[in-house]
Amino acid sequence: MDIFLDVALVALVIYFVFAIRRSLRMSKASVRLINKYENDKRNPKLVEEIFSAINSDVLLKRILKRHGATQRDIAKLHAKLMKWGDFRKFNRYVPITSFFNVSTLEYLLEHKNDDAKSLTEKMMNHFHF
Repeated sequence: MDIFLDVALVALVIYFVFAIRRSLRMSKASVRLINKYENDKRNPKLVEEIFSAINSDVLLKRILKRHGATQRDIAKLHAKLMKWGDFRKFNRYVPITSFFNVSTLEYLLEHKNDDAKSLTEKMMNHFHF
């Protein structure tokens, strides 16, 4: 029984380390894009880079596939978020950060046909704006 508990503890620690590493990697990608496009928010390359970053992450890529989302969907959602949420709070910027979180990306893709204001309010509430 002690061996089983030791193995379970080691597995939990390994899972925790990989989850934190993934979270930090996504946060770093988000902040990099925020800083890079701070003065050029309407640049179409921003959406390309967001979509590329999402596709490079295992969890976010699954959400994209589940919803059949394309770069065009991300561009439309980004435009909706830009309409009401075009401001920065520390290292959070709603039109970018919303795509790098599992729960917010899931919500955005499930409600992609909702109006811009309700989507932005939901994202702002999630990120405590």
